[in-house]
This record gives sequence, structure tokens and C-alpha cells, in this order.
Amino acid sequence: MLPTKFTIRVYGILINDKKEVLIAEEIIHGRPVTKFPGGGLELGEGTKECVQREFREETGQEVSVAEHFYTTDFYIQSQINPEYQVMCIYYIVRCKTSALIEVNTPKDNITLRWVALTDLHEDIVSFESDKTVVRMLLKQFK
Repeated sequence: MLPTKFTIRVYGILINDKKEVLIAEEIIHGRPVTKFPGGGLELGEGTKECVQREFREETGQEVSVAEHFYTTDFYIQSQINPEYQVMCIYYIVRCKTSALIEVNTPKDNITLRWVALTDLHEDIVSFESDKTVVRMLLKQFK
């Protein structure tokens, strides 16, 4: 059965000076997931505003959007709620301050961690769209 609803998810890819990417671990509807920081687009909100809000909520940091990285170009049915079709948009983001993002300290059911690009592989993340982004990052940073 095809989904009857649609959702847009917006994620940020933050890479630090040590060539590590920020990953979020979260419990969503009782299920542990590992993903890039980000979340659902709200009505009346642009995609860049969404990723900035999500980073503020999940990391406590203000980010700027550096560039668009990827928008899903294949059909995705939500793994969390099958009545939704999902579209995902990914941006490269930069921290506006030099403050360090606290990792390994759960905040609002989210734990953040840095993963070295040399250790990054698609099995680290839970969602198919994130796996695609990991493959793209690995190609870009080889």
C-alpha cells in the first residue's frame, strides 16, 4: 500500500577541522536510530531555516548553511511510520561560533558523536537516504 502522507526531512552535515562528521543517535518512537542531525520541515519554514532550527535544538549551536549537498532522488517510504513518503534534503553547515559541540552528553533523547571520515561507513547510519549521503561523502573525501 502506498503512503497517504508526505514529509520533508532536512539534515546538516557538519565536518570539523579534524575531518570528523557529527552524527546523532536518537530514540524515535521507541526505536534507536543513528542519523545526521536534523528533522522535519515545519509549515511556514524554509529548508535552510529548518536545518538551522534543528541544529539549535539538537546541538545548542547556531549554524550557517554553506551549501546544498544532496536531495533524495528516489522513493522512500518512512521506516518509522509507513503511511508517510519521505523526501530528504542535506546541507553542509558550519558553526557560527568556535564553541565546541558537546558530544556523548544526551540532550533531549539525543546523543551526539564525532566520527572520523576515515572510520565512516554506511552501516553506521540507520536510514537509506543517510547511507547514500555517507557513500557520497566517502567519494568526496577520499
